Order: sequence, then structure tokens, then C-alpha cells
Amino acid sequence: MKQAPLPLPDCRAGAGAGVEIMLTAKYKTGLVFFPAFDWAISPTHPEREERLLYTQDQVIEEGLFDIEGITEFKPDLVTPQDIERVHFCVPDVWGVTTESHLISAGGAKTIGMAVLEEKIEKGFALVRPPGHHAMRMVHGARGFCNINIEAIMIEFLRAEYGIDRVAIVDTDCHHGDGTQDIYWHDPDTLFISIHQDGRTLYPGSGFINETGGPNASGTTVNIPLPPMTSEEGFIHAIKHMVLPILDEFEPDIVINSAGQDNHYTDPITHMNFSAQGYAELTNLLRADIAVLEGGYSIEGALPYVNVGIILAMAGLDYSRVREPRYDPDRIRQTPDITAYIEKLGKKVLEFWGQREKIKSQLRGTKEFVERTRNIFYDTDNIIEKQKETIRVCDDCAGAIRMDSSADRGAHILGLHVPIKACRKCKEVARQWYESGRKDAFDMVFLQDRTEDKYERSER
Repeated sequence: MKQAPLPLPDCRAGAGAGVEIMLTAKYKTGLVFFPAFDWAISPTHPEREERLLYTQDQVIEEGLFDIEGITEFKPDLVTPQDIERVHFCVPDVWGVTTESHLISAGGAKTIGMAVLEEKIEKGFALVRPPGHHAMRMVHGARGFCNINIEAIMIEFLRAEYGIDRVAIVDTDCHHGDGTQDIYWHDPDTLFISIHQDGRTLYPGSGFINETGGPNASGTTVNIPLPPMTSEEGFIHAIKHMVLPILDEFEPDIVINSAGQDNHYTDPITHMNFSAQGYAELTNLLRADIAVLEGGYSIEGALPYVNVGIILAMAGLDYSRVREPRYDPDRIRQTPDITAYIEKLGKKVLEFWGQREKIKSQLRGTKEFVERTRNIFYDTDNIIEKQKETIRVCDDCAGAIRMDSSADRGAHILGLHVPIKACRKCKEVARQWYESGRKDAFDMVFLQDRTEDKYERSER
């Protein structure tokens, strides 16, 4: 079904004047499209190729590629090394990915390279499969995600271009628990997730007291919004919570995990956001890179939301972007929701302001801090039991030890050396690796970011 054209200004010809008028993007903007024709959970599942095909048609129909300064790039593939900077894949990279996953992550990587090499100023990777539910340890798929495409892109950019402080703002309706897990202990990565309250939606996490590990407390910020939040609530969260925290953190680069399932027509969520609201959010956020995550209203929302985001990133007028049957009065949030969000904002900023105090409480006098979790892989029906140990360190993000077992039988030890690791943390991780090789683990992985190396030992 072809989408109705949006009421946008014609970028190709003057109206009746006989003079051709060309629009020029204020910010050079790059796009990557990858619909992943050969990957789907099922033919009728909402996470399928049509999510991007309708958007591609709409972008072409509206002549966005005729606007000077908007350019399409073709996705590259990521390599196993790119993935292994981020994940412990069980049994290996090929066991948990398809070619589509490599191209999806490669599309984000392509956009990241184009921004860092100043070919463009802004970039949007419109790719699938998505990635923000994929944690550091990967036994299978969670929330339609196998590998974390934003994290893979970020760690590639760190390895190849030397970027340091990164901010990720996840605007998907579902909490970005995978990205949070990967950066839980990283003081140089600020992760902010704006999502529907986890008491009402998968994955059931993302509460304001989830603020990061003992070496990075405060650099995880969760903003759980109540169901039926509309433009007013989202824009309030951006203006009064996200932007002040970003200004104080001072990142080198800002990444938007641009999930679009907050739309009022999305079939699996309960929010009241619109295409116009997404465009305004994008305009306020000023992210350098956006990477598509969720969004499953394939015909009624995604083409319009994506066009609005592209126009906002390019610095062009998006005021006339409207989806069919848009009625702002029908989706306006109630006064109770408005009051709740204003109160929530004060609490979020309170946690941010007390991050050093919280860090001290988390550390205590211990050299090591542990956390134990049960993780459910809903897409692949796997249950993982995980015990994580972090070395408390004043000099770096700390060495990490992950003892993981899945009900499919694999018992894994994953060891992580952070990119700016101190000598002691490197020594501790190496000791864990050598002793782990002698224990009853099926596989032992060592992820050494200081040397950009990945080692593995099998029983």
C-alpha cells in the first residue's frame, strides 16, 4: 500500500513561477537504509522488512534525496573483531548472528565513520534488526535483538578515531536494558533511557534508582514515563532532564537510539507520541548520529516519523509533517500524567546531583562488588544465570568478571579489560583468565580493550 504524500514544500520546483527552487540542508545529513529482506522472526511479526520499505518509499516520494546536503550511503559489514569488542558470543559470533545482523550493525558503523571523517554533520542509520536489548553476554536473542549495533559502532569509533566521552539517549518505548548493561560500569559513557515505565512493559527494568556500577554511578540515567504520555511529557523530559544532564556531562558525541514505538498507533506499546513530536525531540536533542531501534506501526507511523526525524536532523522545516488522522486533542495527556512527570523530573535530577554520594555507598570498603541476575531471552526462550564481579578502582572503569550459565548447558566465563584500564586491573583480569582456563568452564573469553584483542579458551 503506497503512503499518502506528506504536505511538505516541494524541493524541486517553484510554485507557478517557472523558477526551480532547491532546498539545502542546514546540516549535511547522511542516511543508510537496510530493510534486511532475508531476516524476520516470522512473516507476520511486526519486526519485519516493511518497517523500512514504507519509509524508503516515502523518502523518495517526498524528494528528500533531491535536497542538497542529504546523501544516501551504502552499509558496510561489521567484522567479528568489531562484535568481540563488545560481546561475549556463545558459542561464537557466527552462532548468534546472520549476515543481516552484520549489515545492520555495519550500517551504523558506516554512518559513524562518515560523521567522524566529516563527510556529513549528522547521520541516521535506518537499519534492522535492532540491537538495544543485546547485553554484553549473548546466548541468543532478547527483544528481537542479537547484537547491540549502537555499542558496536561506538566501540569501533573509540578504537579507530579515539573518541572518549559518549552520550547515548535511548528514546525507544522499551527500556534499553542491553545498552545499559554494556555501559553500566563505564564512567565515560552516559546512557539515558526515556521509556514506558517498566512496571507496564517489557523488559520490566529502567527505574530511576538504576544509576550505574560502583565505578560509574550516575552515568546511567533512567526516565520511566507513565503510559499514555504524549508530546508534552516527552518534550518536558528532554528540556528539563536530558539536556541539563548532557550539558554537564559534555560528551564528545551524542547518539540517539531512535526507537519509534512511542507512537500512538504502535501495536505493542501504550504511549501517545506523534511524528511531529519525534521531529521536535530530534531538533532539541541535536544528536550527531541516530540509529533506528523499535517502532512497529508500519504504515500509519514509521514513514511519517522517519521523514520528520530526517528533516529535523538536516535543520529543515518539519512543521507540516502529519500522519493520517492525526488529532492532537485525542492523544493529549491528562493533568495527572503531567504532574507525575514534573515530579519524576525532580527526582531524576536529584539522583544525578547525588551521584558521588551514591558511588561512595555502592563501593563501601570493598575491593570487589558483585551482582547476581537471572536474564530471560524472550525471543529464543533461554534462561541465563549470571554472576558479575567488578573490581572497585579509582584509576579506571575496573576489570569485570562474568560467570554465566544458560539452561541450554553452556557455562561461560567472560573477562573484560576496559579501554583505559590501569595496570592492576589488567593484572587481575589476566589472573582470572588463567585460573578460569583450569576450571570447569566450557569457554573462557578475555576482552582486552587496551590492546584491542580478544582471547578465548575452550575446554
